Amino acid sequence: MFYKNNLFLFLLVFIPVSLAAKLFNLGDLIIFITAGLAILPLAAWMGTATEKITVIMGPSLGGFLNATFGNATELIIAITALKAGLVNVVKASITGSIIGNLLLVMGLAMFLGGLRHKEQTFQPVTARVNAAAMNLAVISILIPTAVDATSVGVDEQTLQNLSLAVAVILILVYFLTLLFSMRTHSYLYDVGSARSGTPELFTQNKPNVWVWLVVLLACALFVGIESELLVYSLEVATSQLGLTALFTGVIIIPIIGNAAEHTTAVTVAIRNKMDLSLSVAVGSSMQIALFVAPVLVIAGYFFRQPMDLNFNPFELVAVAVSVLIANTISSDGKSNWLEGTLLLATYAVLGFAFYFHPIIDGIG
Repeated sequence: MFYKNNLFLFLLVFIPVSLAAKLFNLGDLIIFITAGLAILPLAAWMGTATEKITVIMGPSLGGFLNATFGNATELIIAITALKAGLVNVVKASITGSIIGNLLLVMGLAMFLGGLRHKEQTFQPVTARVNAAAMNLAVISILIPTAVDATSVGVDEQTLQNLSLAVAVILILVYFLTLLFSMRTHSYLYDVGSARSGTPELFTQNKPNVWVWLVVLLACALFVGIESELLVYSLEVATSQLGLTALFTGVIIIPIIGNAAEHTTAVTVAIRNKMDLSLSVAVGSSMQIALFVAPVLVIAGYFFRQPMDLNFNPFELVAVAVSVLIANTISSDGKSNWLEGTLLLATYAVLGFAFYFHPIIDGIG
């Protein structure tokens, strides 16, 4: 934990470096790299601030805040890209966040946790509830994609209207899952109530809420600024790196936005707190699928950008495969290093597939 905090403190230096790179026009590649590195510590501090405020507000209101703003970094980056008209990159980042949490994060947690502890256990009931929610997410992007694929001459406005209706349903379901986990069936989630994986926070003196609110707002502001730089330089920088925008959206951007949370999930798994680890990994995927993606669809309507849930078929396949194997492995409430390896191998296979995938629908 000490080394991780020091690393994030060091990475803060890239905030002025990225701004200077833009000011002095040092090139899109340098701007892209430095902005990405600057977002890493900002995302970590946003997570810490949210957790501190959660401690002060108590489990109900604080848990709602944590569940709502847990993926604020990804949402800010995606909204910035959406305003810039990079709709396909936004869809790719949604895909990448879901498969990254289910395969990369959960895989690392199970693998490293399994190396230290022969077999780890977690609540199978919550795993089944999470599995059902993720199945709904797959259905929700399958339906608009299927309508487009099976219809002749379906117009963009029809797909947007369908996606808006689905988005409203998904947001409603998301808040019902919060009601389920925080009120009616909270006893099932007690072991994983803190996304941070630092239960010692609850035994410390309560921090000053105003200080952490300022930290949260300041980090959100700087994430917005750095996201502008990231999106501004994305197309040129990725081409210079030999990467397609599809690969960048699915692999690179989600890692930038989720790095701090990824570290947390793996750290608590090594400490044999697999319930908490999965609540971070799967909970983040659920939030992306049931809250962030629908919010982006609604935002696209107001920004007059054609954002809908009609994903590229290959992205749909990737999400469906990720949900299938993650649900299969987590269904018994037990994990080991081999199951973690299977998840990581699936992520690697999909990563190579996205890397070698040709230009599609204007992404490249």
